[in-house]
Amino acid sequence: MATLRLFPLRPHSLPQPNKLQSATTINAAAANPLRVGLVEGSPRMPRRGRRSSRGMVVCYAAAPVAAATLQWASTVSAAVLMVAKGTPIQKSFLVPFVALQAPASVVSWIKGEYGMWTAFLALLVRLFYFIPGELELPLIAMLLVITAPYQAMSLRGTQGGAIISLAIAAFLAFQHFSRIGDLRRAFDQGSFIATLAIVCIAVVPCLFLF
Repeated sequence: MATLRLFPLRPHSLPQPNKLQSATTINAAAANPLRVGLVEGSPRMPRRGRRSSRGMVVCYAAAPVAAATLQWASTVSAAVLMVAKGTPIQKSFLVPFVALQAPASVVSWIKGEYGMWTAFLALLVRLFYFIPGELELPLIAMLLVITAPYQAMSLRGTQGGAIISLAIAAFLAFQHFSRIGDLRRAFDQGSFIATLAIVCIAVVPCLFLF
């Protein structure tokens, strides 16, 4: 009767990882540590400082802020500046800034049926009643988005659009801080919100350049 003998599995018989692929992955991660993603085949990203089976600590960088979140932040900041009273800036420059930095969902809503009806009714009210200049700027921004040609709206999301937005924000920041006269006065109670909004609309285009 034949006897079945079992042999232990030797370590060198196990499949070895591809050293070239591992070295390429490490070099790519070292070149740009902010873009480290999930390893292929792993169910989820390990926690920060998680130890691997070999005793090595694997660290992962935090995910970058989404572009839509930055666009919402700059749009809300521009809307606050439109109605704020603690800043001496020329607020008409905020209209093209909003057209360039508004999220895609907002632009789609403005160009849709509801946005056109809103702009139409606001324009009718403006014809027969007086509206303060600060409240007219959102209406002008909607009309600019609706009537803007394709060549102008195609600058959205591009480096050229970010440069134009940065130039507008830098000009408004120069007006704000130079006309207030003192950096301490810029953070007083009456100008604190406007100063924060100015800083936000100046920082966001810088982030889109990289």
